[in-house]
Amino acid sequence: MNFKKMGIVIQREYLNKVKKKSFLLITFLAPVFFAAICILPSVIMMGAKEEAKKVGVIDRSGIVMPFLTDNDVTHFVDLGADASADQVKADFSASGVDILLTISELDTENRTVQADCYSEKPMGMDTGSMIESRINDAVEAYRIDSYGIENLEEIMAGVRSNVKLHTYTIDEAGKESISESGIYMALSMILGIAIYMFIALFCGMVMSSVIEEKSSRVVEVLMSSVKATELMFGKIIGVALVALTQFLLWILLTGMLLGVAMGIIGKDKMMGMFGDDATTEMVQQMASAEGLQPGDLDLQGVLAATSDSTAVTAGEPSGMEVVMSTIGNINLGQIGLAFLFFFIFGYLLYASLFAAIGSAVENEGEASQLQLPVTIPLMIGFFIALYAFKAPDSAIVFWGSMIPLTSPIVMLARIPFGVATWELIVSIGVLVLTFVACAWASAKIYKVGILMYGKKSTFADLWKWLKQK
Repeated sequence: MNFKKMGIVIQREYLNKVKKKSFLLITFLAPVFFAAICILPSVIMMGAKEEAKKVGVIDRSGIVMPFLTDNDVTHFVDLGADASADQVKADFSASGVDILLTISELDTENRTVQADCYSEKPMGMDTGSMIESRINDAVEAYRIDSYGIENLEEIMAGVRSNVKLHTYTIDEAGKESISESGIYMALSMILGIAIYMFIALFCGMVMSSVIEEKSSRVVEVLMSSVKATELMFGKIIGVALVALTQFLLWILLTGMLLGVAMGIIGKDKMMGMFGDDATTEMVQQMASAEGLQPGDLDLQGVLAATSDSTAVTAGEPSGMEVVMSTIGNINLGQIGLAFLFFFIFGYLLYASLFAAIGSAVENEGEASQLQLPVTIPLMIGFFIALYAFKAPDSAIVFWGSMIPLTSPIVMLARIPFGVATWELIVSIGVLVLTFVACAWASAKIYKVGILMYGKKSTFADLWKWLKQK
C-alpha cells in the first residue's frame, strides 16, 4: 500500500468535505442548537405557566372547599352546594368561571367523595394535579377526624418518615466521597447517545461519498492512479479527520456560547433555572419516559434539595456539593480517552462496512437493503446503552460491551459506573481485531464492487467478491 498516495486521497477527501457549505453550516449551527438544548428547556419551563383560571366549585360534601385555596394561576369561587351544575355547564361565561368542579355528597361508608371537572377547553396538567391533590388532602383530613383520636393528625405527622439515602464511594486509599447515581446515569446516557450519533452520521457520510463518486464515474479516473484499498482507506480516514475537526469545533463553540449566555443571563439565574421546581418536574417526567419511578431520579438534592429549602439540613450536603463531589469521583481522563478510542475504532469498523456497501450499489436507494444487517447491531447497541444505567453489570449489558458491533456504544455507557481493567482490555482487543478482519473483507468487496455497473448487487454477489483472490 502506497501511503503517499493514500495521504493524497485523505487530503482530497478532507478538504472536499470541510470546504462544503453544508459542513460550515452544520459546524456553526450545531453548537447553537446544543447550547439551546441546555438553556431553553429551563427557560421555557419557567415561562410556561397557565393563564389565571376561575374555578367554580359546587361542594356538596362540605369538606373540600376549605382546602381549595387560591394561588397565582387559580382562583376558586364557591358557587354553593345548591347551585345547578347543568346551568353552569350550559354557559360558562355567564357564570363567570372557566372551570366547574363538582364534589359529590360525602360517602360516609367509604369515607370519600367523587370529584368531576368540566371546562370548555382541556385543563392543563398542573391545574388538574393541584386540584386532585387538594381534594385528597381534604378526604385524608376527614378520615383522620373520623377516628376521634385526639391529636391523631400530629401523631401521624410525627410517624411519617423522610429519610434520604446518602451514597458514598470508597477509593483504593479508603477515602470516602459523596456520589449520586443520577449523575452517572445522565453521563452514561449522554455518552451512549453521542457516540451512536457520531458513528451513524459519519459512516453514512462515507457511504454517500463512495456512491457519489461511483455514480459520477469519477472513481474510474481515481482508480487509474491509486489502488482500490488506498482509495477506500483514504476516504475513511479523511472523513474521520473531518469528524474529529467538527467534534472539536462543536466543543469549543458550545463552551463559548454557554459562557456568553452565563455572562448575559447571570450565573445565579442560570443555576436557579436548573434548581427550581419546574426543572425538577421536567427531569422526573424524563425519568418516567425511561420507565423509572419518580423517586428514582431524586438526585439527592441535585434537583429536589435545591428547590426545597427545607431539604438541606444541618450536616446534609447541598445539591451543588453532591454534584461536584460526584463529578470529582469520575475519572474524566479515562472517559475522554475511552470515548476517543471507541469512537475511532467503532467508526473505522462501521465505516469500512458502509464503504463496502457503497461500492456495491449505484444509488442510496439500492443501499437500504444491504445496510440493514449493519445498522441493526448499531441500533441494538444504542437501545442497550439507553438502559445500561439500570444494571451496568447485567449479562446483556456486559456482553453488549464485549461484542464489537455494539461495544463502542455500550462500553462507554458502562464506564461511568466503573469497569474492570481486564474488561476494557478484552473489549478493545476484540474491537481492534474485528476492525482488521472487516477492513480486509471490505477492501476485497470494494475492489470489485466499485467498478461494477448495471446490476443490482445482492448478498450473494458480495460473498462471491469476498472469495475472489
